Amino acid sequence: MKFTVSEIAQMLDGTIVGNEKITIDSAAKIEEGRPGCISFLANSKYEPYIYSTQSSAVIVSKDFVPKKEISATLIYVENAYTAFTILLEEYQKRIASGKSGIEQPSFIGDNSQIGEDCYRGAFSYIGKNCVIGNSVKIYPNTYLGDNIEIGDNSVIHPGVRIYDNTIIGKNCVIFANTVIGSDGFGFAPQADGTYKTIPQLGNVIIEDDVSIGSNSTIDCATMGSTIIRKGVKIDNLVQIAHNVEIGKNTVIAAQSGISGSTTVGEQCVVAGQVGIVGHITIANKTKIGAQSGLGKSIKKEGLSLSGSPARDLNEHLRSMALVRRLPEIEERLKDLENKHETSDFQGQ
Repeated sequence: MKFTVSEIAQMLDGTIVGNEKITIDSAAKIEEGRPGCISFLANSKYEPYIYSTQSSAVIVSKDFVPKKEISATLIYVENAYTAFTILLEEYQKRIASGKSGIEQPSFIGDNSQIGEDCYRGAFSYIGKNCVIGNSVKIYPNTYLGDNIEIGDNSVIHPGVRIYDNTIIGKNCVIFANTVIGSDGFGFAPQADGTYKTIPQLGNVIIEDDVSIGSNSTIDCATMGSTIIRKGVKIDNLVQIAHNVEIGKNTVIAAQSGISGSTTVGEQCVVAGQVGIVGHITIANKTKIGAQSGLGKSIKKEGLSLSGSPARDLNEHLRSMALVRRLPEIEERLKDLENKHETSDFQGQ
C-alpha cells in the first residue's frame, strides 16, 4: 500500500519541508531506512541518523532544528512518536479493510446477526443469539459462543476463544489464541481435603478501544462481570482472574497476573511479570515495576512501586543499593570483629 508524503502530512496535520510528491510504500527505523520508507525521530539520541538515513521521509516534532543538511523530506508535527503511531494504525486499518466476505467452511448459529462489511474466516464458529457489528473482522479458527456481542470495527485474530455472554465494544483488537470468558479459578475446600468446584455464572465485559495481546486469559466472573474499561491495553501472556475490574487507559505488560476481585484504577502501568493478589484496590495512576509482587491495597494516587513485596520505588532502590554493598559490608564487619578479638587478646 502506498501513500504520498502530501497524503501523510494531511493525515497527521503536518507541515512538509521537501518534496511532497514522493511515494512512501513502507516504514523503517531511521537507522535502517531505504528509499521509499518513512521513519520518525522522537528521541534525541537518534538524531545523528537523520543526517545519513536513506529513508525518503522522516516525521519530526515541530521543535526539531536540523544542525546540518538533511536529504530526506521532513514532516513537522506536534509529536513525532504519536504521529508515527497514527500513521501505522491507518496503514494497518487499510490492510485489514481488504478482508471481507465469508470463507468456507464457517458456521453461524440461529438468531445471530452480522453487520455490514464483515469478514468471517474459514473454520470460524459463531454461536446462537450473537450480535456482530459493522466492519468486524473474525479471522480463521476462532470460536464465539452463544449470546456474544461485538461492536463495530473490532478485530478477532486467529484461534481466539470467546465464551458465552461476553460483551466486546467498538474498535477492539484481540490477538491470536487469547481466551475470554473461561471459568474463574473457584474451588471450595472440603472437610475430606478435596475441592468442590464453584460454578462461574458471570461474564466478561470489554469496553471500546481495548487491545488484548496473544495467549492472554480473561476469566468470567463468579457472579456479575469481569470488566475491562475503555482504552485498556493488555500485552501477551497476561492472566486476569474472575471479577477483576481494570480502569480506563491502564496498560499491563506481558506475564503479569491479577487475582480475583481486585480493582485496578485508571491510567495505571503494570510492568512485566507483576503478581497482584486478590480482593484489593489499586488507586489511579499507580505504576508497578517489573517482577513486583503487590499484596495490599494502594489508596494514594500516582505512586511508583517496585519489589516483592512492592513498596515505594525510591525506598526499593535504596534497599537494592544496600544489597549490592552487602559483600563489602560483610568484609568490614569481619575486619572489625578481628580487630576487636585482637584488642581483647592484647588486653589480657
